[in-house]
Amino acid sequence: MATTVLILEDDPHTVEVVQLYLRRDGHTVLSATDGIAGLSLAREAQPDLIVLDLMLPGIDGLEICRTLRLESDVPIVMLTARADEEDRLAGLDLGADDYVTKPFSPRELAARIRAVLRRSARDGLEAGAARLDYESISMDMRQRTVHVGETQIHLTPTEIRLLALLMREPGRTFSRDQIIDRVFGYDFEGFDRTVDSHVYSLRRKLEAAAGDKRYIHTIYGVGYRLGDA
Repeated sequence: MATTVLILEDDPHTVEVVQLYLRRDGHTVLSATDGIAGLSLAREAQPDLIVLDLMLPGIDGLEICRTLRLESDVPIVMLTARADEEDRLAGLDLGADDYVTKPFSPRELAARIRAVLRRSARDGLEAGAARLDYESISMDMRQRTVHVGETQIHLTPTEIRLLALLMREPGRTFSRDQIIDRVFGYDFEGFDRTVDSHVYSLRRKLEAAAGDKRYIHTIYGVGYRLGDA
């Protein structure tokens, strides 16, 4: 199936290189170099995925992400030159599905885009239990909603997949490689830090709603698990 990818990036050279790789993968590619035009094009073209630079003139990437998440579930891969973890997590908290830190390999970005698109397509076809429960956490798999007690928490699609994996087998420790394979589906190596960022973001949201109760545990040198073993 042909897919349309929108690149919102103010560096023409970066746009040109990314376009080359994405067109090679068979995508139709659109682009804009400032936030105002980019947001307008996103609304008009309704692409299958958006590659979104954080540092855009007019409207920055975080504000575009915040706005789009109120309007649609379009997958978003953020580009950021900021190495600080809090900056990367800000994008994930607003609803980005993934991020790539500059300078980046175009091959890496293309691999992540393929993975996000595969996950997005699979989400619409997945069967299984309509509801998952663990202690005070409940997840409606059809509506893609999560509650901690009576409080609904807003998770990104990636965080929902991650939490569903952990909730299906509480007490089991999943390695980073297992999470990459089952949640992210990457065909590219080297994403341990991405897993850690998503786990940290999910953990913060759960603990904020549960009064700092720790649900997700880090098993050092092994991986992550939900609840006690």
